[in-house]
Amino acid sequence: MAAIRWQFWLGLSFFTSVVMATLAGAIWLYYLAMDANQVPINKLVVQGELVYLERSDVRALLTGEPLGSFFSADVNEIRQRLEQMPWVEQASVRKEWPDVLQVFIVERQPLGYWNAKQRPNALVSTKGRVFEADVSRIEVLLPYFEGPEKAVLETLEYYQQVHELLKINGHQVTALRLSERFSVEVDLLAGITLRLGREAIVERVQRFIDLFPQIVRQRATPIAYVDLRYDTGVAVGWKQPTEKQERE
Repeated sequence: MAAIRWQFWLGLSFFTSVVMATLAGAIWLYYLAMDANQVPINKLVVQGELVYLERSDVRALLTGEPLGSFFSADVNEIRQRLEQMPWVEQASVRKEWPDVLQVFIVERQPLGYWNAKQRPNALVSTKGRVFEADVSRIEVLLPYFEGPEKAVLETLEYYQQVHELLKINGHQVTALRLSERFSVEVDLLAGITLRLGREAIVERVQRFIDLFPQIVRQRATPIAYVDLRYDTGVAVGWKQPTEKQERE
């Protein structure tokens, strides 16, 4: 009887010891996970094809505030902070044991400037989103778009209609203006303005392409504009010669 009692107390003591050890381990792990000094994030890796955004910009943003420990760092909150940066279209964040934070950036691609006279730092992305950013980082020729603030997508739709057709025929669009009445004007790199109106935009651009060789043969003076807002034919405006040209 005494032996049975002894075995019972021995087993109970062992069971209690196991429970206490497990509980102590769980408490230790909890405080370890919550203590940034125990498992800090020591390495930040920034990936992605970046043209306008510097990796140092990303690191500065993330290290400007405490990230927490490997366990406590909130990847969703970090992702949201990154996606508030002007040049960031999308970000993904993950942790890699034991101390690495991996960041992958998809950069926003600017299609052109938006209402630059009123908003000098405004750009419109290839996805039709207007954003404010450091335009001095842009080193390529981008077109200027002017239009009602509520008609961004419509402005870009007109651009897409005329851009490719003009490009394959040797003309480059440098600006497109959409009036409040949705009348379209296009500036070309050659210094010519096309007045296209509101209807049959593609057909009118094609008419310009067809007639352009004949127009340039009319006179040596550079073309100022070609008005295509007619059912047939065009009206052409010629640039006035400068004083230097007149002397020559």
